[in-house]
Amino acid sequence: MAQGTAPPGWWSSPGIIGTMVLLGIVLFVAALIITARVSAMIKSMNGRNSAQPEAGPDPAGGHQPEYRLKGDELGGSAPAQDAKQLVMRATSEPGNPLVDEKIYSRTRLDVPQDLRKLVIWFLGASAFWLVFGTLVGEYLGLKFVWPDMDHVSWLSFGRLRPVHTNTVFWGWSSMAMIGLGYFVVARTSATRIYSYRWAWWSFWLINAAITLGNICLMAGINNGGGEYREYIWPVMLLFALGLILTFRNFYATVKRRKIAEIYVSNWYLLASLLWTLVVATIGYLPWYQEGLGETVIQGYYMHMGVGIWFMTFTLGLIYYYLPSALNKPIYSYSLGVLAFWTQVLFYTLIGTHHFIFAPLPWWLQTVAIVFSVGMFIPVFAGTANFLMTMRGSWSAIGKSYVLPFFLVGVVYYCVGSSQGSFQAMRFTNHIWHFTDFNVAHSHMTMYGIVAFILWACIYAIVPKITGREPAQLLVGAHFWLAFIGVFAYTVSLMAGGTVKGWAWIQGVPFIETVIETRGYWTWRAIGGSLMFISHLIFVWNFATMVRSPRAAAREVLAVEPVAA
Repeated sequence: MAQGTAPPGWWSSPGIIGTMVLLGIVLFVAALIITARVSAMIKSMNGRNSAQPEAGPDPAGGHQPEYRLKGDELGGSAPAQDAKQLVMRATSEPGNPLVDEKIYSRTRLDVPQDLRKLVIWFLGASAFWLVFGTLVGEYLGLKFVWPDMDHVSWLSFGRLRPVHTNTVFWGWSSMAMIGLGYFVVARTSATRIYSYRWAWWSFWLINAAITLGNICLMAGINNGGGEYREYIWPVMLLFALGLILTFRNFYATVKRRKIAEIYVSNWYLLASLLWTLVVATIGYLPWYQEGLGETVIQGYYMHMGVGIWFMTFTLGLIYYYLPSALNKPIYSYSLGVLAFWTQVLFYTLIGTHHFIFAPLPWWLQTVAIVFSVGMFIPVFAGTANFLMTMRGSWSAIGKSYVLPFFLVGVVYYCVGSSQGSFQAMRFTNHIWHFTDFNVAHSHMTMYGIVAFILWACIYAIVPKITGREPAQLLVGAHFWLAFIGVFAYTVSLMAGGTVKGWAWIQGVPFIETVIETRGYWTWRAIGGSLMFISHLIFVWNFATMVRSPRAAAREVLAVEPVAA
């Protein structure tokens, strides 16, 4: 077996050092959130203790009893009656800060019923596809640990893996983005949606594309293996038609806005839709489906699908929902414009950094590396803008989980995007390409950034349009399971990918690296399981927000006059 020696200074590579620093930033943010939450709980408990009088003589000359009623003493065993819905849950242990949670004030927005229904249906469909897609992903993760768990053709890894990726891409993320986007364009334009009929047509077209596409993939009918391009063209045509209707609807709504300026969110949303239609069309043109030219097209399609569709659209959502959740304006409109145009400049030319050392023109690979480094500009501009908007509102971390979701998403935007730029460098690409490190990077971006931002937006806006809150304890469970899960998932695969890549460079046989990676795949399955459990909790929370039977009582309470 051929063995090589590791360069003595390989740990001093800028890409390696940068990646380690970025992981440290994620840990720092986790510690910050934990500190804020624990501090808020301690403060709450101290407030309860200070409010309780100590036993002893009272001013009237009597003596306060040291004995306190416990449980349901003198209260009976009948269930508590709360017609006004002022208490979220009844308890016989009021000294426990985990169970005496009260409903806190929430502003309910005056939203047209048509818009409310449209947004909820898009988000509901996205929640369904999230559970379905990640259930498939959970099954695939377990197959790495138990590869012989089934021998059914339509459950094989090669068929299920694209079902997982396409479902969470086009089903969960895209449906949630579009649903949230409809609310943004209507509110920032101070007008109604141009055509609800077009909106519903896009809803059914996109869902039909995902359903038919997954059936085809499980039956072995695909486009030939291009990543995220596995749906055959008739299926992807349905998705494209849905995007065309969405773009036309967004554009017409913004065009007839009742305010002078176009809010920065709409720049991102409209541009994202337009560019994605162009990229998808070029990616499916028949004369680009063979030879090395197809490899170049695949690189740009794959990377621009993530960067131009998901990332750009999600950034547009942050520019609306983050200031709305904090009840303050975005820190700098100019930084938003700078981030927008530099995103356009640099992101569109980095597709071939997925094929460093491939038989493609060397100059094309160098251009991709240079522009990948240029991505630091829009990433740092956007991150600074979002963090400065949060400045002065850090106390909100201890009050709800909306800001922690936003904070993790923004930090992962900086960390994941910067890590991608480091990975584009030739030395780090030489180690990490074709390994599990790429899977870790994709989850750091699509999950750490996109999913967390979408959850933040959903938790921020759905209670405002329905008037119903989820249990904060369950929202917290969702947050921490998802956060710990994705961190365990990415770190284990980064470590395993580094070990595997370096072993290949040393000439270690492939099958030996597979055996060496088993332990890392076990941690991958553990992290994935935590993530999947968090998705089930999210679906429960979403159902609570949109289906709670308390709606009627709360609406009566909101308009009932105070008795004299």
